[in-house]
Amino acid sequence: MSGKCPVMHGGNTAASKSNTDWWPNALNLDILHQHDTKTNPLGEEFNYREALETLDVEALKADLRELITQSQEWWPADWGSYVGMFARVAWHAAGSYRLADGRGGGGTGNQRFAPLNSWPDNANTDKGRRLLWPIKKKYGNKISWADLMILSGTMAYEVAGLKTFGFAFGREDIWHPEKDTYWGAEKEWLAPSDGRYGDVAKPDTMHNPLAAVQMGLIYVNPEGVNGQPDPFKTAAQVRETFKRMAMNDEETVALTAGGHTIGKCHGNGTPSDLSPEPEAAGPELQGLGWMKTKGRGIGRDTLVSGIEGAWTKNPTQWDMGYFEMLFGHEWELKKSPAGAWQWEPVDIKEEDMPVDVEDPSIRCMPIMTDADMAMKVDPIYNEICQRFMADPAYFDDVFARAWFKLTHRDMGPKVRYAGPDVPQEDLIWQDPVPAGPADYDVDALKARIAASGLSISDMVNTAWDSARTYRGSDMRGGANGARIRLAPQNQWEGNEPERLARVLAVLEPIAQESGASLADTIVLAGNVGIEQAIKAAGLRATVPFAPGRGDATDEMTDAESFEALEPLADGFRNWQKDAYVVSPEEMLLDRTQLLGLTAAEMTVLIGGMRVLGTNHAGTQHGVFTEREGALTNDFFVNLVDMANTWHPAGDHYEIRDRQTGKVKWTATRVDLVFGSNSILRAYAEIYAQDDHDEKFASDFIAAWTKVMNADRFDVA
Repeated sequence: MSGKCPVMHGGNTAASKSNTDWWPNALNLDILHQHDTKTNPLGEEFNYREALETLDVEALKADLRELITQSQEWWPADWGSYVGMFARVAWHAAGSYRLADGRGGGGTGNQRFAPLNSWPDNANTDKGRRLLWPIKKKYGNKISWADLMILSGTMAYEVAGLKTFGFAFGREDIWHPEKDTYWGAEKEWLAPSDGRYGDVAKPDTMHNPLAAVQMGLIYVNPEGVNGQPDPFKTAAQVRETFKRMAMNDEETVALTAGGHTIGKCHGNGTPSDLSPEPEAAGPELQGLGWMKTKGRGIGRDTLVSGIEGAWTKNPTQWDMGYFEMLFGHEWELKKSPAGAWQWEPVDIKEEDMPVDVEDPSIRCMPIMTDADMAMKVDPIYNEICQRFMADPAYFDDVFARAWFKLTHRDMGPKVRYAGPDVPQEDLIWQDPVPAGPADYDVDALKARIAASGLSISDMVNTAWDSARTYRGSDMRGGANGARIRLAPQNQWEGNEPERLARVLAVLEPIAQESGASLADTIVLAGNVGIEQAIKAAGLRATVPFAPGRGDATDEMTDAESFEALEPLADGFRNWQKDAYVVSPEEMLLDRTQLLGLTAAEMTVLIGGMRVLGTNHAGTQHGVFTEREGALTNDFFVNLVDMANTWHPAGDHYEIRDRQTGKVKWTATRVDLVFGSNSILRAYAEIYAQDDHDEKFASDFIAAWTKVMNADRFDVA
């Protein structure tokens, strides 16, 4: 600052410290309000689905084919082709997906923003996006960055010679970094893996929801566990990492082999000669990172991972070259020019080597990473490789399907797909649900449900438990399909299996006799319960209902993948499966964000569900009312009433009369946070006002309906 004039600067525009940093344990509600419409430059009226209908898909694909095969002077293509570049851009966008919470993936164009745009493993994907800019510029709002990046990778494989399985448009862009995704606690890039494992030698002890083995990687370290080559140990990490990304062993081998059939690794240089990553680079670099500060830094002198070389003889062609190279030679450990560990063939004929990316008269040594060697040494992976080598057409098909799954897994059900190349086949990982009837008598069904003898809590709890599985991260779960009656959901502790079975035994015959799906009947029963509670509160209102849900079958359900949707806590029903390091209120925020709710919607739902008596197993924590079963604002009125005092009492809290000391109610941390957190208290006070009885009820209905319809993409 020496020699510079001081200036008043009242705006907090730096990222170094914020107001909340003074209280690091405070509940941060930011994840509930990210991607606000104010951040979107296209405005609230813009509809991407409508814009897609005007897209000339064939012209777009033709432009991509031309781009892929025309080298640009500012960033020359390897062998005159960008097939490897765009496959990697798409792969690394989609590959951040993890099954545990559905976050990550290529469905939002998040690779444009930190931290993903600056991950070490994403080095030079910034060049790929910049190469795509002329096409994005040309087609504008008719194609999102998210769709364009994934399409570029699919087109790269087509240009290389693969018959791809298909492609779907429909990914909408975000406009700032995601705040909800936890990528790990490490404070440095590529910190040793040990910090995210209970025992790094046991890959299944990696902390959930993480999938990558180190901060800043998409999958595994290509040099080996913690950078130490050992294909057997790497194989174990590969298996766990791909499992956490919803891939089985066959898909894992296909993606590894197919991903390395085209393109190359870049490690011809000194890592210290690179400029910082994009987020740390100076303004003169205009958002580009990892630029060479010494020497050319392009073509054969490009530096990315540090490993140097191609996997196959013909790295721009889709063929069986990966298997021929891997199994056709013995391999030994070597160091790349950048000092990275890589495997090179012990003996190879010059004519079997790939040519230099710039000069075809020069032959270069092929390489394998530790993950590639894992395909050879692991008995299961080796067997799959042998199967692929014996049937190249089968390999082509498995890879094409696995690539489609990789690049579409986070898009949700098939009804969300758009475009002329959507495959007709229904795939089990798409969680298919048949269309349900919508022409039955809804009022008659409501009457039968009301006369069934089920309590308000029975009806509301069952509907809530069915719908709460929805997560907007990958658009999975929700009430549509009535999978709450199927394994594994019908045995989840959070769903109270005995109570659930009793309620379903009442609702199933009613649904059958009324011509409605069970999925519709479950949701409608919840609505009936709420309408009864509204009437009990002395108000009148109808809960909106959209018929048409279908009932999925066991054959349509990938039970293993649904295990990841099991709730470990549900603050809305005041329940935790176990004691966790993460606080109950933080787990409530996580579920709220996945459900797509705002802080205000979360608040009104909590207050309403408490007075409805919907707590798990019927506990009385947080039921701050003498009128349980009536949809009143009593929860808020009594929470903020200074006639009460609040006291810790072991694993819960007591609310006592300030004058007499008598215990009036009990509560959990989730209940009391709505009075202790300054932001949530502001919402609670709104609903505690004397003039807001009707507002409370109408806001509760709106938030409830939002959850019930979260997965109704057919009526959105």
